Amino acid sequence: MLGEDEALNLNSYGDGIAWVRASMIGKGSFGRVYLATLRKPSSKSISLPPVMAVKSAEVSSSASLQKEREVYSNLRRNPYIIQCYGDEITIGSSGTMAFNLMLEYGSGGTLARRIKESGREGLGELESKLHARSILRGLRHIHELGFVHCDLKPDNILLVPIRGGIRAKIGDLGLARRVSISKKRKLGVCCWEGTPMYLSPEAVTDHVQEAPSDIWAVGCIVHEMLTGKSPLKGKEEELEILRKIGEGREVIEIANGVSKEAREFLKGCFVRNSNFRFTCEMLLLHPFLQGLDDDDIVDAGVDVDQSVVPFDPIESFALVYDADADETSSSTEEWSHGSETESGDAQFISQQNVPLEVNDALLVENAAVVKVAFEAIQAVHTIDLLMQTSPNSSMGTSHIRIRSLNARSR
Repeated sequence: MLGEDEALNLNSYGDGIAWVRASMIGKGSFGRVYLATLRKPSSKSISLPPVMAVKSAEVSSSASLQKEREVYSNLRRNPYIIQCYGDEITIGSSGTMAFNLMLEYGSGGTLARRIKESGREGLGELESKLHARSILRGLRHIHELGFVHCDLKPDNILLVPIRGGIRAKIGDLGLARRVSISKKRKLGVCCWEGTPMYLSPEAVTDHVQEAPSDIWAVGCIVHEMLTGKSPLKGKEEELEILRKIGEGREVIEIANGVSKEAREFLKGCFVRNSNFRFTCEMLLLHPFLQGLDDDDIVDAGVDVDQSVVPFDPIESFALVYDADADETSSSTEEWSHGSETESGDAQFISQQNVPLEVNDALLVENAAVVKVAFEAIQAVHTIDLLMQTSPNSSMGTSHIRIRSLNARSR
């Protein structure tokens, strides 16, 4: 039963064309977050899941949400980042206009809640490794496209159910900025809206945040996953810790009990000079993250909303058939379903509904039977593979085009 205030908020913001607002599940300086369900699932609503999270704010105070939407529009879809399904203006019963950002729902809760439920004893090394790799894969994507997250912390890592387990995904891009912009941002504007405990030394001393600043935050997150505790020494107030960081005093203390590989991994995150701090790619290749299954799915005892059917367009539309598609098109929007690979490593395509893994877009034309295996794509921009179909087929040549989205130069 909704409370009077909550019912009033639902009524004042109104519902979308294809979805209905449900209970409020969170709020922040940007506005409120609601669960939303589709009015009537149909083929016209195929791009929307049965249940999603909707961030809402009155249009007059929605600048933060609109900036977040702009960031999402610049980030190609990635399975390690919470998916954005679009935005919509709604009008409530009183005439109030609200800006709504429709997002993937992390029914497994936040990583912060998961750590807290561990009794502050840590998640164990295996689960910590898998979550760390998911976070780094998502962050690598953000950095490669010229953005900095600026607010990485366990509260902004969401656990999403997938194929019988959970996957960690980066969320809350409200403070994310392009690097050229983040360099100019003052500390008070950029970071006091976030969490000071995750600030890097250069953010405090130089008043800027770049990619290495996100890596520092990753180190803090991984330490918390491994030990259940912050790597910051003592229990001083946040302002005191920031003062010590600004003065160049050592405040990071890696807890005893972590493995040698984990300790070296964390040291790479906590290099004080940002020019020598490890990058996402270096950390992904670190021995600490080797020897793991490739899908980053954790089979952990996380409570999830079982009524939520996991929605993954990658799995639902593994092969895209469009005989009329323009081969020279460079649009990523038309490839939003079934167009990416998760790790950037080798992928396998067959007639079965096999999920594609991140960062490579493909277009399949006139394919009767397609079965292709290929080596990992690193700096390849375009690969054209021609494979003859069965002699009995009247479809002719199967044409597969795979375009690398990882390539930095265009």
